[in-house]
Amino acid sequence: MAASSSPVSLSQAYVPVFSGAEYGRWSLRMKTVFRSQEVWDLVEKGWVESKDEAVEKENKKRDAKALSLIQQAVDGANLDRISEAKTAHEAWEILRKQCQGTTKVRSVRIQALHQDFETLQMEDSESIQAYVSRVVAAVSQIRALGHKLGEPEVVSKVLRSLAPKFDFVVVAIKESKEISKLSLDDLTGTLLAHEVKVNRATARVSEKAMVIKGDSSSTCSSKGGSPGNSWSDARGRGRGGARWRGRGQGGRGRNTEHRS
Repeated sequence: MAASSSPVSLSQAYVPVFSGAEYGRWSLRMKTVFRSQEVWDLVEKGWVESKDEAVEKENKKRDAKALSLIQQAVDGANLDRISEAKTAHEAWEILRKQCQGTTKVRSVRIQALHQDFETLQMEDSESIQAYVSRVVAAVSQIRALGHKLGEPEVVSKVLRSLAPKFDFVVVAIKESKEISKLSLDDLTGTLLAHEVKVNRATARVSEKAMVIKGDSSSTCSSKGGSPGNSWSDARGRGRGGARWRGRGQGGRGRNTEHRS
């Protein structure tokens, strides 16, 4: 199942209704909503009862607000799953465990996703934008499971997995920039600029090759027809012409002798 395409309004924040798929993206949006409403601390860690009646009343009010936000942002099936939850933290944990599994299961999934991330490689015909998007999608899946994947690690991965045509610019970047401080956005911008130059150079080489091939084909075609025609003409002149002249001369010789 995919998230609903019809968003719901959560106090001026719009989030797609969660229906079981793309939990990482949905939870990311929800965390932003919770922070905007100043209730993420309750959702993440829960709240402890206080002897101060004013504090206790405020905590209950904030928690009810957070729980309401969660209930509005899930479909009927997931609402049934959290129907018995008394606090926002309890409801949030039910959904998280349902989608991410237990700690052990999550650890196995992180290892598998991290291995997929390490084996990513840019295709020769793939654009920089398309490849970076694939990398970002893989990183998002890993981070959604709670694994910290720093930007320097992502930048390093991109640099060592680019297509061979980018080898020159990779060397230049490593020599001129401090990789540990290079952001993925800055790296992408540099690579996109280089990609434009590479594509232009490739296009010029292709055009030149086509022109040379066209000229070569025309020359071969011209030369290919001449030998055949010359040979035919030569054979015609050599055989037909020789026979005609031979007979003619012989005839004239015989006629002369006859007249004598």
